[in-house]
Formats: sequence, C-alpha cells, structure tokens
Amino acid sequence: MSWTHPRIGVIGAGAIGGITAARIQQAGYDVEIVCKYEDLARRINKTGLHIRGFCGEHWVPMPAVAEIKNMKADRDLILLATKATDLVPAARALLPLLSPDTLLVSLQNGICEETLGEVVGHGRVIGCVVGWGGTMDSPGELEMTSGGDFVIGTLDSREEPRLQNIKEILGHVVPCNISENILGSLYAKLIVNSCITSLGAICGLYMGQMLANRKIRNIFIEIMREAMAVAAAMDLHVETIGGRMNYYRFMAGSGTWPQFRRHLMIRLIGFKYRRLKSSSLQSLERNKPTEIDYLNGYITDKAKKFNVHVPVNDKIVSLIKEIESGNRSISPKNFEAF
Repeated sequence: MSWTHPRIGVIGAGAIGGITAARIQQAGYDVEIVCKYEDLARRINKTGLHIRGFCGEHWVPMPAVAEIKNMKADRDLILLATKATDLVPAARALLPLLSPDTLLVSLQNGICEETLGEVVGHGRVIGCVVGWGGTMDSPGELEMTSGGDFVIGTLDSREEPRLQNIKEILGHVVPCNISENILGSLYAKLIVNSCITSLGAICGLYMGQMLANRKIRNIFIEIMREAMAVAAAMDLHVETIGGRMNYYRFMAGSGTWPQFRRHLMIRLIGFKYRRLKSSSLQSLERNKPTEIDYLNGYITDKAKKFNVHVPVNDKIVSLIKEIESGNRSISPKNFEAF
C-alpha cells in the first residue's frame, strides 16, 4: 500500500522534531505535534514554532497538544523525536492510537529501533539516521545549525512501498535516501556518538579541548576498535558515515604511521568542532539521564550476546552511570580509570 494524503504525528518539539514538523507542515501535509507543555502547545497552535538557520527563518503554526493521549488517533505516520530515555513510555502511550497500518520512524540518538519494535511491533518500525544538526534555544525557538540528510530503511530489509512516501515527506526538510542496510548506517552514527558524546559527558570538556589530549584520543580509537569487533561478530557491515568516515579504512593498520594518521584525523575533527558540547553532558548538567544505554550500552549489550571483550566501552557505561547516580563528578580526572 502507499499513502495519498498521509496524516503525520510528531512526538517531541525539540530541535529535530520541531524543525522536521515545521518543514513538513509548510509543505502542505497534515501534521500534529506533541510538545510536552500546555503553554508551548497553545503558542504553537496560535503563532507557531520559530525556526531559523540553514532552513531559513519561519514562524509555522500547526495543531499541537501537550500529551500523546490527546493526539488524534488517525495518524498514518509517527515520527518519534523524544530523547531516547523517553522512548519506551512514549511508545506505550502511542499503542492505543495506532491503526494496524501505522508506521513509526525513530529520529532519536543511538539505536532505538529494536527497543521500539519490542513495544509496538517490529513490522511497524522504520529506521532513520538523522544526518543534520539543530539546537533548541528555548521552547519553540529552534535553529537548524547544519545541513545534511536523512537515511531511512527497514531493519529486516523487508519490502515496504511506503518508504518512498516517507522519503518524499522527509525530503522537505533535507535530502532523504533509502538504505538497504539501515542498521549499518545507524551503527556508523552510533560509533561516533559513543566516542564524542560519551567522552564529553565523562570529562565536561568541549570537543576541541577533549581531542587535544592524546590519552583521550587513544580511548576514542579503542571505542571504535571494540565497536567494529562487535559489528564483525554481528556480521554487520558498518556504512561510511556522512560520505566521509570509513571505519574500515580508519582502523586499518597497526604500526606507527597508521596510528599517527588516526590521531591526526581525530585532532582535525576536534579542531573543526572545537566548540561542540556533548549532548549527554548537557543532559547531566540539567540533572537528566543520558542516552548511554542506546550508545555505548548498545555496544556492550551486543558484545555480551556475541561474547566479545569490550573493556573500554564497559568502563564508559560504568562511569556515566556513576555520574548519573551522583556517585562521581564530571571531570577529566575520570580518564585515570582507563
């Protein structure tokens, strides 16, 4: 089947969810957004979301509600853009509203699709890599900070004609491509997030400061090495991320020159994004849990299943859990544990 006039629900009015909803609404689709707060819902209904940056500047009104239970029960497509930590409660709240044919797309960090499928049914779930950036200056005030793309696909490579519809819908935000190996694309993004986001949460440094440190760069490389070992055990081909980062080439070789090359590339990444602040660090600073279970935690869970030794990723998960529980402070001294 395919959709002629798909009705779309967006769960989450942060940067990714809000900008996506606004751009799709502007394209003429029937969109309703769940935004968590009553006052924000009233504002969106009346004057709209204010988006700017790479997408231009726009005020985009649309139907908005504060709670999932108040959303219309006729949505053909649900875009989930909550924090990964809110995935399960959101999915459970959606269950009474789903028709037999409703599809769900996760726009979240990490690999959430498997957990989402356990709640709503794996056949409903479309995988999605968000390859562009955004930030929420304040509720309803959103900036697209970088261009990029979406990559979508079914996790089991099943035939799904509506992927073309979803490609067209998301293509009103940024270009959208369909992958026959969406898990490999998701895993590629998970690896870099497991390095940058998680290490930033442990030490509290901006990326430039963090990646100027040789010991931290060594840990960065070991996260990748372990993640690729897990992928090999899963028989998973890890895709090139952003058309540039090929993990197989990056990890190739073991002598002085290959290691120098890896350190140089990481230093260049650190310089380019030197003012980037870890999203997990920002969560911790707001006394919110991180998405560690869907990042390094995904690697360690798969490692256990396939009997792969991943001591660095295990330690990162442990350190962040200690920080979340208040038993450890955020500090570069935490790297003494490695």
